[in-house]
Amino acid sequence: MQSISPRVRALAVSQTLAMSQKSAELKAQGADVINLSVGEPDFNTPRHIKDAAIKAIEDNFSFYSPVPGYMSLRKAISDKLSRENRLSFAPEQIVVGNGAKHALCNVIMATVAPGDEVIIPTPAWVSYMEMVKLAEGTVVEIPTGLESDFKLSAEQLENAITPRTRAILLCSPSNPTGSVYSREELQAIVDVLARHEQVLVIADEIYEHIIYTGGDFVSLGSFAEIADRTVIINGVSKAYAMTGWRIGYCAAPVEIAKAVSKLQGQYTSGASSIAQKAAEAAYTGPQDCVEEMRKAFQRRRDLVVRLAREIPGLKVNEPQGAFYLLPEVSAFIGLSTPAGKKIENSGDLAMYLLEEALVATVDGNAFAAPGYIRLSYATSDENLTEAFRRISDALGKLK
Repeated sequence: MQSISPRVRALAVSQTLAMSQKSAELKAQGADVINLSVGEPDFNTPRHIKDAAIKAIEDNFSFYSPVPGYMSLRKAISDKLSRENRLSFAPEQIVVGNGAKHALCNVIMATVAPGDEVIIPTPAWVSYMEMVKLAEGTVVEIPTGLESDFKLSAEQLENAITPRTRAILLCSPSNPTGSVYSREELQAIVDVLARHEQVLVIADEIYEHIIYTGGDFVSLGSFAEIADRTVIINGVSKAYAMTGWRIGYCAAPVEIAKAVSKLQGQYTSGASSIAQKAAEAAYTGPQDCVEEMRKAFQRRRDLVVRLAREIPGLKVNEPQGAFYLLPEVSAFIGLSTPAGKKIENSGDLAMYLLEEALVATVDGNAFAAPGYIRLSYATSDENLTEAFRRISDALGKLK
C-alpha cells in the first residue's frame, strides 16, 4: 500500500481546475458547455511576443537558464517596476519562476515557519490558504463581504495581528472579487502595518493592468513605510495573455530573493529559456496590446454586471478590476431542482448550473466565500450573453 504524506493529504484540490476539468469532460462528450470557471484571457499572445520566442529558438536559447532567470529579463522587470510602479528593485532582488503561482509558493515556503500566522483577507484565491498549509503555517482569515466591496479595513487588520503574525497576503486587483484598493484605502492599511515591523507584506499584483477605476494602479510596495519588507508577486500571464508560457516573478528584499533562488535551485531550476525571452519582449516591447485587452475586459465587466442584475435573487457589486464576478446566491439555497434535489449550498448550485445550464462556475467555498459563486468573464461577449441567459433560465426553474 502506498503511503501519502500528511502534508499532501491535508491539501485541498484546486476547485477552479477541478470544475474546468469537469466542463472539459462534458464538452468531450458533445455537450455545449460555456466555461466561466477558469481565470484565463481568451486572447492570443501578441505577435511581437511570439516572434521573440521564435527568434529565441532560432538563436539556440535551448540550454538550462540561470536559476533566478536571465539577467536581461530581470533587468527588464526591474525597469518595468521602476517605470510603471515607482518601485526600486535591483535585478538581484528579482527571481523568475514558472508562473506567479510558483513565485508566490516559493516566497511562502522561504519565509513562513511552522506555526507562523499569515493574514489572508477572504474571499481569497483558492491556492493562498493551501500554500500556507504546505509551509505548516497558520492561516488567519479576515472575512469581508459585498457591503464593503470585499475590502479589508484597517481596523480589521489591526485586530488580527498578533505576536505570531509573520505575513499578510493582499491581492489587488483581487481574484475572486475584482476589488481594487484605492491609494487612500492602502494608506490606511499601511499605517497599521507600519506599527508592526515583524509583518512581511506579500502583494499579489498579477492583475495590475486590468483595472477600471480610471486611475493608475497603486502598488503596495510604493509606500515608503513598508517598502523594505514588501514582496511583489507578478508575471505576464494576465496582462499579456501568456498563461501557458508560465513566467512569473517575485521582487523581494535581497535576503528573501536569495532564499527563494536557493529553494528554486533544488525544486525546478530556472524557468523555460524560450518563455523567458518571450516575457522579456512583453516587458520591453509595445504596450498597446495591454490596453486593448483591458478595454475589452471593461466592456465585458459592464455586460455581466448588467445581465446579473437582471436575474432576480442574484446580488452583485461592480468589480473594479480583474475579470471575475462573485454573485451572492443565498436566495437560491434551500430551493429544489426540477428533479426534486434540494440545493443545500453554493457548491450544489454551481453543480446544478453545470448540469442544467451547461455553464461552468466555481463554488464560492473554494475561495472561503460560502454562499457565493465565481464567474470569469474572460470570454467573448456572445458566450457571456448566452451563459447568463442559460443561468437565468436554470435559476428560474428552482422552486
